[in-house]
Amino acid sequence: MSDWIKKCPQAAQDYLEGRRLDEVECIVPDIAGVARGKAMPASKFAHQKHFYLPNSIFLQTITGEWTDNPSGAFTEPDMILEPDYSTATAAPWTADWTLQVIHDVKDQAGNLVPIAPRNVLKRVVDLYKAEGWTPIVAPEMEFFLVARNTDPNQPIIPPMGRTGRRAAAKQAYSMSAVDEYGKVIDDIYDFAEMQGFEIDGILQEGGAGQIEINLAHGDPIELADQIFFFKRMIREAALRHDCFATFMAKPIEGEPGSAMHIHQSVIDTNGNNIFSDEKGNETETFLHCIGGLQRHLPAVIGLLAPYVNSYRRYIPDFAAPINLEWGRDNRTTGLRVPISSPAARRIENRLAGMDCNPYLGLAATLACAYLGMKEKQLPRPEYLGDAYSGTDELPANLGDALDLLAGHDPIRDVLGEEFCIVYEAVKRNEYKEFLQVISPWEREHLLLNV
Repeated sequence: MSDWIKKCPQAAQDYLEGRRLDEVECIVPDIAGVARGKAMPASKFAHQKHFYLPNSIFLQTITGEWTDNPSGAFTEPDMILEPDYSTATAAPWTADWTLQVIHDVKDQAGNLVPIAPRNVLKRVVDLYKAEGWTPIVAPEMEFFLVARNTDPNQPIIPPMGRTGRRAAAKQAYSMSAVDEYGKVIDDIYDFAEMQGFEIDGILQEGGAGQIEINLAHGDPIELADQIFFFKRMIREAALRHDCFATFMAKPIEGEPGSAMHIHQSVIDTNGNNIFSDEKGNETETFLHCIGGLQRHLPAVIGLLAPYVNSYRRYIPDFAAPINLEWGRDNRTTGLRVPISSPAARRIENRLAGMDCNPYLGLAATLACAYLGMKEKQLPRPEYLGDAYSGTDELPANLGDALDLLAGHDPIRDVLGEEFCIVYEAVKRNEYKEFLQVISPWEREHLLLNV
């Protein structure tokens, strides 16, 4: 076994036990959370300490177009990629024996590149550490299994289940509904075990073919890495069974959207949850965290809802938040305090869509909470009752969300000004591309009527 493999997690070592590693994928999450990088023979990887990619990978839109570099000339200088062996994990769907390794992205002077999403999350976590705090998160991943769709002009439909019938909607928590596509679920479990990932639970959500996977709580960077890997793995498991897995926020008309709910708490240097006092009561810091989320979340909606489709999820009566209210065990509020013991007291941010980059979704949530705790901002009174009956508080589209990000200095200071400039440039380019597309709705209702 090569010396570098001994630096990898035990699950990766177990995966290769008695086998010869064929290939290593050197990968970096881009602005969208897509894996960029290069694959190479394991023998070559073993003899190189770092690799190179141009910084333009962070200037590419989801459609593959290039955004003008807001920092100057488009010269595409190389960045240095250094392997983070703690992230090494199997790619069990490949034909040969392959490991994936996420790489740290640095400039040629050895500094972390500030526009790399994983580095943005590291920056926010470091701000917590400077205060003697350790953020803890627990993400929930919602997604749809859908029938193969090779023609973008055709609507998405649910997949065919083992009964020969298409998956049905309004079957939340149904075990029979999960069994309909049990073979996909089995592969997800098997892949997760080979990759060393812990699944806290799998359940049927409210949409047709909609599944939720819960991950155990832990370190934000490690959990973001897992979601990054999970998205690819789930897609591969679905393809094995003649269907697609999609993480679009709203893939099917008339169905609920897919969220990435983020549970968050903070522990001190003694391992105590700072949201609870010695008697188990809520602390002022707990309320300050909620206050920060209420005050600053509007400025980061462009990160939590990063595409034009994302805003189709924010509508009443589809189990999606449309407000910044908070409440205890109240799923109609954007910020929910789940039932828990004092040691596990936490806040659930229900605003993020599953289409967001996990590094940026976690960074944005933690940034708002951090600012609240530093500013000691108290929240509005707890909302009692149905918060859907209140006023919408979220931006209505991506353009409005980017305007809020552009004008919010506290968030820009925490996430990094250079990152915010690049992110806004990429997203405004995508929004401009979308506005040039004429939809079927427009042709149907406007062509002959206006």
